[in-house]
Amino acid sequence: MTVAREPALDEVLLKPLVEAALTEDLGRRGDVTSQATIPADMQAQLQIKARQAGVICGMDLARLSFALVDAQIAFIAQVTDGERVEADTVLAIVRGNARHLLTAERTALNFMTHLSGIATATRQIVDSVAEYPAQITCTRKTIPGLRILQKYAVRCGGGRNHRLGLDDAILIKDNHIAIAGDIKTAIQQAQNFAGHLIPIEVEVDTLEQLAQALDAGVSLVLLDNMSSEILSQAVAMCKGRARTEASGGITPETVQAAAKTGVDFIAMGYLTHSTTALDIGLDFSA
Repeated sequence: MTVAREPALDEVLLKPLVEAALTEDLGRRGDVTSQATIPADMQAQLQIKARQAGVICGMDLARLSFALVDAQIAFIAQVTDGERVEADTVLAIVRGNARHLLTAERTALNFMTHLSGIATATRQIVDSVAEYPAQITCTRKTIPGLRILQKYAVRCGGGRNHRLGLDDAILIKDNHIAIAGDIKTAIQQAQNFAGHLIPIEVEVDTLEQLAQALDAGVSLVLLDNMSSEILSQAVAMCKGRARTEASGGITPETVQAAAKTGVDFIAMGYLTHSTTALDIGLDFSA
């Protein structure tokens, strides 16, 4: 499956995140190990290398990690975000002051391993349901402060983003319904508030709730924690009336069963809270 290349995030968005990560790592005295063991003027060349196959994400973050420590470091990228690579692929060559290279190493790799893990898992899941119409989306179950990066990694893996934040769209969930009184009241209040510019999605747990939501005129429903049998019935009810999104603990092992029901979207918190980092290292080369 060919996945369109995701546009890179603007550097103005990335720089504060990298600065915060470096500040946390440097602490009060900086990299005392490199200062103690490596001459101040020593030069070195290292390679960032994938130690296992996967989809790469975080190249600009790695580049910035080195540049913010030492603007004279040369960062020579060999791949781009969203590219699928095999094990032992050289992702970038970095050369410059040896102390500074090692100072930036962990910050660069932390970003790359985490985001590449998300992109890799997303691509695997997208590929696994490619024969069905369902599109894979992430959720707001992200690490605070890193949401924009994690959702970018999902896109690099061929997935789509659900809401970036609470201000993107109205998503009426079970607690909103409970506090509002009933699903019809919650939907009517949301429609009055939203006007024509804010999209509205309603979470339903039962076919009865779904019928009420459809009668209220919603165009997107979140089908939460439904069995495959009930999910199939829900999709049939929505045909020609609303788009459907399955959610609720969906994993790589259960995603195909959800996709087979014919839902339009499958929301997976798994992508950002349970994926495994991709093994990427920085190796001395000269």
